[in-house]
Amino acid sequence: MSIPTVLVLPYPAQGHVNPLMTLSQKLVEHGCKVVFVNSEFDHKRVVGSMAEQQDESLLKLVSIPDGLGPDDDRNDLSKLCDALLNTMPTMLEKLIEDIHSNGDNRISFIVADLTMGWALDVGSKLGIKGALLCPASAAFFALLYHVPRLIDDGIIDSDGGLTLTTKKKILISQGMPEVDPGDFFWLNLGDTINCKIVLNYLIQCTKRLNLAEWWLCNTTYELEPGPLSSIPKVVPVGPLLRSYDDTMATAKSIGQYWEEDLSCMSWLDQQPHGSVLYVAFGSFTHFDQNQFNELALGLDLINRPFLWVVRQDNKTVYPNEFLGSKGKIVSWAPQQKVLSHPAIACFLTHCGWNSIMEGLSNGVPLLCWPYFGDQIYNKTYICDELKVGLGFDQDKNGLVSRMELERKVDQILTDENIKSRSLELKDKVMNNIAKGGQSLENLNRFVKWLKE
Repeated sequence: MSIPTVLVLPYPAQGHVNPLMTLSQKLVEHGCKVVFVNSEFDHKRVVGSMAEQQDESLLKLVSIPDGLGPDDDRNDLSKLCDALLNTMPTMLEKLIEDIHSNGDNRISFIVADLTMGWALDVGSKLGIKGALLCPASAAFFALLYHVPRLIDDGIIDSDGGLTLTTKKKILISQGMPEVDPGDFFWLNLGDTINCKIVLNYLIQCTKRLNLAEWWLCNTTYELEPGPLSSIPKVVPVGPLLRSYDDTMATAKSIGQYWEEDLSCMSWLDQQPHGSVLYVAFGSFTHFDQNQFNELALGLDLINRPFLWVVRQDNKTVYPNEFLGSKGKIVSWAPQQKVLSHPAIACFLTHCGWNSIMEGLSNGVPLLCWPYFGDQIYNKTYICDELKVGLGFDQDKNGLVSRMELERKVDQILTDENIKSRSLELKDKVMNNIAKGGQSLENLNRFVKWLKE
């Protein structure tokens, strides 16, 4: 068996880089070499957040331009998707040709993010086979896969908008719970983003599925039997969790946009078991000042230890009356380590799929506060189907009030059913990556195929 060199290409967002980096590290552990391709903008951030130089003999970080200027807003997904499609395919092809002409290891395979599916066109042109990894849920994959049929059936129009005949609840596929079409991720991207451009970009990506030898997904059969049975070709390899050396409490993750503040781990060591509320809203969420005030004052009100991640790009200020005396605030946390810490009682999350997978893998009950996109559906699935979390009700001003936060924290921490279901689900999910587990077997089959 030869040592394959795999080129891995994530969509340029933290929630996509993380699972693709984890998969890359697993490929390296299984005896592959990886060339990990970030956008130039993200590459600078990733390298800047790393404390020391990495050994790049097996996992090499490289970059190509994303087509936007240094001051362009990369949170404007419609602008970003347009730029990616216009710039990156040519740049990716040039990168691969440069690698080959330098006499480095030839790229033997491409693993692209599902939302970078166009990369398989480049691979096909250069005679390189490929796989796609969906870093989101299998339900997200199924919805995207079935968009052409939803248009044909008149459930959505050709721009992805709802039609006058759209029902309140629809079935995307047999075995999946009915969904509210208003929860479709492209309809929940915010007022400033052109959802038509984003959806069309994603449809272009899914048209490349026929070029992929493998359709991988960061999920498990137990979590999502319906969506997985609706597209039998999807192979679950989740939960994609980083392998930490137990002796390396100070080891930092590769691929982070911000430097992890590891001081929160020693702070957690000082808290009683099952006492801490962990609060983190991912890499995208922004609150207006009123909502930020209610969240801050609600954390004071719960009167228990909290660990709160407030990113460096936060534009809001803490209200004058905020004490925060029971909590610790960090700008970025080693989330997987935090969630596995015995001091954690529950996780207040934006419901990004990585956060959900990390929460479920540690048996931590979830307080669900979705921000946008697929997070809206994820929240419904967690609360109504898996029943391991609770959502929040907004007041007449559209805010989650400090009293509502206090109420829901009390409710989830006294609900023994949610707690026991969370622990049962943890066992099922984690068995997938234990010896003989389905996801581990799937990954082993994939690696064996790569090496043939």
